[in-house]
Amino acid sequence: MARLPADRRHGTTITASHVTAGFVAVLVGYTSSAAIIFQAAAAAGASPIQIGGWLSALGLAMGVTSIGLSLRYRQPILTAWSTPGAALLAVSLPDLPLSEAIGIFVFCAVLILICGITGWFARLMQIIPQSIAAAMLAGVLLRFGLDAFGSLNGDFVLVSSMFLIYLAAKRWLPRYAIVLVLLAGLGVAGLLGEIDTRQAQLIVSVPHGIWPTFSLSSLIGVGIPLFVVTMASQNAPGVATLRAAGYDAPISPLMIWTGLATLVLAPFGAFSVCLAAITAAICMGPDVDPDADRRYPAAVCAGGFYLLAGLFGGSIGTLFDALPQALVLAIAGLALLSTIGGSLHRALLEPHHREPALITFLVTGSGVTLFGVGAAFWGLVAGMLALLVAPKSRPA
Repeated sequence: MARLPADRRHGTTITASHVTAGFVAVLVGYTSSAAIIFQAAAAAGASPIQIGGWLSALGLAMGVTSIGLSLRYRQPILTAWSTPGAALLAVSLPDLPLSEAIGIFVFCAVLILICGITGWFARLMQIIPQSIAAAMLAGVLLRFGLDAFGSLNGDFVLVSSMFLIYLAAKRWLPRYAIVLVLLAGLGVAGLLGEIDTRQAQLIVSVPHGIWPTFSLSSLIGVGIPLFVVTMASQNAPGVATLRAAGYDAPISPLMIWTGLATLVLAPFGAFSVCLAAITAAICMGPDVDPDADRRYPAAVCAGGFYLLAGLFGGSIGTLFDALPQALVLAIAGLALLSTIGGSLHRALLEPHHREPALITFLVTGSGVTLFGVGAAFWGLVAGMLALLVAPKSRPA
């Protein structure tokens, strides 16, 4: 556990930058992948009411674990659903009974619990050097930086206004830069008539439990791939994000608690609760707080927004659809700029690790997907392989 000065162990004041970082993290998470959750639930044969219940269960699970783990370890530990896992389910669940889909979720949760209890995953992650982990994180976040400036093509006035506010705020009010950028973005989008709330409805969703059933074919054909994708494409980058930011929360308890949350809420549609990477990075940057020991309230705030999103699970998709896509892309990319820069610095700092880290960064940033497993995992594999065969010493 990170060592904190005595006067910081008993509480930290929540500031506007904490609240904004938490909101942006949840905003990015939902707008980037909530549609995939709808597709996965529909593929399993869930009704619209049940789909809302799935999002409510996920919001509850992510909210409770994000708040609990962040307060326990005084570190910004943010959880999320597995977006690659949802994509896998969207193509794998058709023709399966809904009860078997729930059985797959329970099975995956048990496997994650076993990893946490045995410590296998923690021992594996200890092998990865910080430079490789930082390079992987930079590669994961690269797309968000590129998308932020690429959105200038589609909405120049909105995005350029946000960028100019960002530059000015970084010069005179750096701690509140993202707060001001978000407010400016909402204001400009409102003036341009780009916020459309006509289709948005506030519907309180109540999760409905379904008793799981199990079949060997679905557990092997869908359950094991879901476990592999969740661990390789979500938990591994999540741990690497924590380590790259300098946090040392123990891995096995994180796996145990996320596995337990999934197991308890799987009958209600919580197919996967795991460590966040991209959205967690938003809560870990220096823009949140110059002091790394005082950034964890951002993840606590994100947990609160998760709970609120879970309460309105049936309408959350339409609420986020009301915002222009360019605003979401710009706020995400600008919020992650400091984290991308810091990750690249740590990745390339050590001469012996420089080329393997660069390979990790490029493979991860390429977005390649092989055998259903995402680029973050293959970036780690390529970087570790390059490090293994690299000469033991080389000039700077």
